[in-house]
Amino acid sequence: MKKGTVLTIDDDDNLQTVIEHYLEGEGYKVLKAVDVQTALEKLEAVTYDTILLDLNLPDGEGLTLIPQMKAKSDAAIIVVSGKSDTTEKIVCLEMGADDYMTKPFEMRELAARIKAVARRRDDGGKDNAEEKPQSDTLNLDRWVLDRAQYQLFDKDGGSINLTTGEFKLLEALVMAPNRALSREQLFDLTRDGEYDVYDRAIDIQVGRIRKKIGDEGGEVIKTIRGVGYMYVGTAEAA
Repeated sequence: MKKGTVLTIDDDDNLQTVIEHYLEGEGYKVLKAVDVQTALEKLEAVTYDTILLDLNLPDGEGLTLIPQMKAKSDAAIIVVSGKSDTTEKIVCLEMGADDYMTKPFEMRELAARIKAVARRRDDGGKDNAEEKPQSDTLNLDRWVLDRAQYQLFDKDGGSINLTTGEFKLLEALVMAPNRALSREQLFDLTRDGEYDVYDRAIDIQVGRIRKKIGDEGGEVIKTIRGVGYMYVGTAEAA
């Protein structure tokens, strides 16, 4: 059973072969391109679910391919590059890439990244705007979330003093009440920089939020083992 079609764009034949064999063993169909021109031709001929893009190609810069691919395809784009410069990672993500991996990497991690971007896209497509609270002020069970001021207040009007990052994370959880969100989804909703599937920043921030709201037991922000976190409670427009 095929999980999806992957286009890998890289002039490293050995790496291409390893990726092809591994992903096909995982159930994916894999097509290959070694340069910009071939990649554009293959994009016209086949519909892809995921594109793996190297930045250094013999006939052009892979970075310039991102907007062209976004115009031609709805596929998720994962940049696969030997460059580890943080600024370049951010540029790629801002141009529309869904993820960025630095060479060398393990095939298991690559497969995990492909699954993660697919899951985030699927969940995004299923979101129903009518099901989400739209007001700038939300009444929670014991607090008031003011999205305009980036503040969480207790019922007496006192500020909980969340950092901007903590507020964004809590907001993401509250906007999907009683629904589990993966760490990947939460990172995607709140990140200001590059994405890393193994990043522990979400866990650290959840711990800080729990401490500030007196939820050390995890009854309000519940840990969903093997998935991520879920806000347990109500979120009603004020």
